[in-house]
Amino acid sequence: MADSPDFDSLVADYYRPLYQFAVTLTRDEADACDLTQQTFYIWASKGHQLREKSKVKTWLFTTLHREFLGSRRRQNRFPHFEVESIATELPTVPPPTVNQLDSGHLLAALAQLDELYQAPVTLFYLQDYSYNEIAEILEVPVGTVKSRLARGIGRLHDLLTAINPKPPNT
Repeated sequence: MADSPDFDSLVADYYRPLYQFAVTLTRDEADACDLTQQTFYIWASKGHQLREKSKVKTWLFTTLHREFLGSRRRQNRFPHFEVESIATELPTVPPPTVNQLDSGHLLAALAQLDELYQAPVTLFYLQDYSYNEIAEILEVPVGTVKSRLARGIGRLHDLLTAINPKPPNT
């Protein structure tokens, strides 16, 4: 588009004010830098859709704010904890139970599932999400989640029964 502002001139004109806005939102320089860069990345991929050149500044600030809100939602939904800080909250598993688990085979079989079934099965059985939460995460109807879970478990069962586990070395 001939009327579209040059990317380099946009960065030169708006990087500093966008970065300052991001710092006030995030209160962290590294996160603010990431947020500003993400905003310009989005401009590079979608900025050509802006019809009025005069609204570039508004578009950039709105995009930065939306990205900030989205990152906060993700952070609240999937919080990050250091293992050392929550060690007392983790369940203890007795050694005999650990010896009976064969998670290696399970994870290998899970990796062989189609992506269509892998995500719902993982979210339901390994992450303990409800049908409704999985539907929201995957942006599909609840009925689709149930169907994919049923088919995924069936295929996972087939994969696991087809594996001939090696006898334990004792």
